[in-house]
Amino acid sequence: MSDVVVLRGRKVVGGRAEGEALVTHMTVPGWGGVNPIKGVITETRHDLRGVSFAGKVLVFRGAKGSSGWSAMYHTARLAGTAPAALVFNEMTTKVALGAVVMRVPSVTGLDRDPLTVIETGDWVVVDADSGTVEVRKKAQGSGLKAQGVEG
Repeated sequence: MSDVVVLRGRKVVGGRAEGEALVTHMTVPGWGGVNPIKGVITETRHDLRGVSFAGKVLVFRGAKGSSGWSAMYHTARLAGTAPAALVFNEMTTKVALGAVVMRVPSVTGLDRDPLTVIETGDWVVVDADSGTVEVRKKAQGSGLKAQGVEG
């Protein structure tokens, strides 16, 4: 049994990055739902409210909100709080433009649903140029709950 899973998809923004996964099955808000200076989601009913996405591989369903989504994540890049990479299911102009302005490796259209494969705390290597997402499963007992952070 392997602790490494490789997903194959398509590049949105090229490059390579790796880091701890931060996963939500919810759409990720933009304008009015994030604090880009702190790098946290602030939307009241979001399962990642108050959790930092800075330097993480953000794994999510898609973006929600207006075209202000890209402005918020561009601000996060300028503040040094942007995610390291994006892995997502639903391609929209919001998330595509957001990935471009953040200049982070981004992959979508994967051969398996990343939300069923990747868990918060897994180590993820995103090689957008080759369209691969390598997932190294976390050790049991790690992750947000083990760190005292709960939704």
